[in-house]
Amino acid sequence: MGLFQVKDTHGKRSSSMSFALRWKRENLRLILLSAAISIAMTFMFLVLLYGTAVKSVSVVVNGQETVVETKQWVLQRLLDEQAIAIGPHDEVSVPLNAAIKNGDRIEVTHAIPVIVKADGKTSTVYTTERTVQAAIGELNIPIRNQDKVMPPLDTVVDAELTVTVVRVDTKVAESERAMPFSIVKKTDPTLEAGKEKLVQTGREGLVVEHIEKQYEDGVLISKKLVNKVIETAAVDQVIAVGTKKAEPKVQVLSNKSPSVTTMTKNGVSFKAKKVLNNFTLTAYSAGVESTGKDEEHPLYGITASGARVHEGRTIAVDPKVIPIGWWVYIEGIGFRRAEDTGSAIKGNIIDVYFDSNKTADKFGRKKGYTVYVLGPNKPTAS
Repeated sequence: MGLFQVKDTHGKRSSSMSFALRWKRENLRLILLSAAISIAMTFMFLVLLYGTAVKSVSVVVNGQETVVETKQWVLQRLLDEQAIAIGPHDEVSVPLNAAIKNGDRIEVTHAIPVIVKADGKTSTVYTTERTVQAAIGELNIPIRNQDKVMPPLDTVVDAELTVTVVRVDTKVAESERAMPFSIVKKTDPTLEAGKEKLVQTGREGLVVEHIEKQYEDGVLISKKLVNKVIETAAVDQVIAVGTKKAEPKVQVLSNKSPSVTTMTKNGVSFKAKKVLNNFTLTAYSAGVESTGKDEEHPLYGITASGARVHEGRTIAVDPKVIPIGWWVYIEGIGFRRAEDTGSAIKGNIIDVYFDSNKTADKFGRKKGYTVYVLGPNKPTAS
């Protein structure tokens, strides 16, 4: 058999691979550059296509919504296009450099300057909140329950609104006050009329009062009494006022008193020992109402002189003025005999006896009578 000569193919493969590698190395930059250019052109085409497309976007400014048609693809350029200025304190729902697409909804809230006066300071806050309470909260101003806020916390803010916070403080103070005593006057029948006598010396009392004071920003605006305690009661000053009438200056008569005048009344002439003016007449009966005795009492109807009462004759007198047993003539009444006395019959008073208590009550009290004092014997017609 013959031997075949084996060709050396290794050299050929090595040569092909070297060529390929050289080609890749030489054209890699060109390939990468071509790819980059292709991508860039695609991106530019898409941007051009996207940027020139008309988009419908909803823009809400301070709660007012408007739908706009735009070819802009960045929010800032859309806002510029719509002449919507954005300040440093305003709020926008998406970043200004964000891309916009069809159907987007953009919310813009403009900050409003609010002037707040509190604790002696005036501050301005730019807020996108819509109530006074939220605006104050941005300044970290504490509001207590008793404080006043004007306008109220739930008020909707508007431009250049001024909010005033008034600090209200309530304090209770204790004070002592003297309570004056009263002057009390009481009648004293044992003291002569027109005279007064100190019975009890008055003393002031002590009252402790709790006063609630309300301050607004340190200025007192109101105060009211919330509690009062009497620590020491006042003692009244008592003064006795005399009511005792002075005894009338009358002449005390006796059997030896001389006659002073002679006159005739109702056809009867008599000589009067004394003429007494301005007498007061009252009336009484023998019953319980006047004497305290009923008909079963052993002294019922018996006078101080021992005589039994008799209507048309018996009168009660002050023995110091008219002697018991003497007759008198009372102008308008007639002849009467002084037979009785009474604790209330003093001075120029005469009590006329009637059998009926009803008649005595009806008689009442009569003033201004003239009384002629006659003597122990009753005058008779001549």
